[in-house]
Amino acid sequence: MRVLWLTTGLGPGGAEQLLVSTARRRDRERMAVRAAYLLPHKSAHVAGLEAEAVPVECLGYRTVLDPRWLLALRRSMVRDPVDILHAHNPVMAVGGRLVAHSLPRRLRPRVVVTDHNVWHSYKPASRWADGLTSPLDDARLTVSAAVRASLPGPIRQRSHVVLQGIELEEVQAQRAERAAVRAELGLDPDALVVGTVANLRAQKAYPDLLAAAVDVLRSQPDTRFVAAGQGPLEAEIRALHARLGLGDRFLILGHRPDAIRVMAACDVFVLASHWEGLGVAVMEALALGLPVVATAVGGVPEVVEDGREGLLVPPNRPTQLANAILTLLTETETRQRMAAAAAQRGAQLSIDTAVRRTEAMYHELALASPGR
Repeated sequence: MRVLWLTTGLGPGGAEQLLVSTARRRDRERMAVRAAYLLPHKSAHVAGLEAEAVPVECLGYRTVLDPRWLLALRRSMVRDPVDILHAHNPVMAVGGRLVAHSLPRRLRPRVVVTDHNVWHSYKPASRWADGLTSPLDDARLTVSAAVRASLPGPIRQRSHVVLQGIELEEVQAQRAERAAVRAELGLDPDALVVGTVANLRAQKAYPDLLAAAVDVLRSQPDTRFVAAGQGPLEAEIRALHARLGLGDRFLILGHRPDAIRVMAACDVFVLASHWEGLGVAVMEALALGLPVVATAVGGVPEVVEDGREGLLVPPNRPTQLANAILTLLTETETRQRMAAAAAQRGAQLSIDTAVRRTEAMYHELALASPGR
């Protein structure tokens, strides 16, 4: 069976990492997978896919508003037909649907779409176009129940939740790197370290996290913070970091291909996001046995129960975020209890389950196609 994964970019984000993880775990005997992406500058995960024998094609345009990418995709699908077109972004889904249904019936693939984020996070024009063309889907998936619940009624009724996961054994193996990473980053072996992995975008609410860090450090000055991630707001966030005088008490590391390894050096994981679909980094933190302090947005409460694996607070509340972090830093027994619960929950989050469910759906759709 021939499958084409379609996405806007292959930059260092959680949804893109899921494609690489899925590539590693796929059924190579029954499926031939290739990937296509639009934006040339978002290529961080190209090498990872190619290393897993997934050919990658860049459609080569710098904006989704350039209609030439639709022609490039159509040429690709005529030259190398597929049975399943799986789009991972609303805008790419709109284009993918239109291209798929422009093909002759003998070349027309079944169309699958996965929503990785909540509906309100998309631009109004994207929501309008997505809603208008969504009846052309053959299947629609969401990465969490919260994402599904955020969809408009007609789309929600046709959607199914496939909770994503992580490469569990590989993540858990990074626990052994704790001491080495601390030495590399200049962190005291006995310091309590709070970490985050989040791109430097508005969604991730770094101003809230930095404000919370100021409050935490005022009370617990020996605490250290580390953040791994890159993005368009890097200069702005670094400037705020400097104005707040956080210095080396809050390390902004930039992009780290070994972000999971960095997390292994931490005692608490924090995510201040304004919205999330699910949060791959949250699942990785759980698998590492880190108690989580996070905003109760999107699918986060589906994997972190408040008071069990961590503490959840409302978004846009840096003071509450700081208080939750302080609770875990100052209450050793609570932190240890939640760490044990986090490891237990994380052990249930293997991506293998999602991969097998998605592949079964591919086969069901392909077998139901005309002429099969």
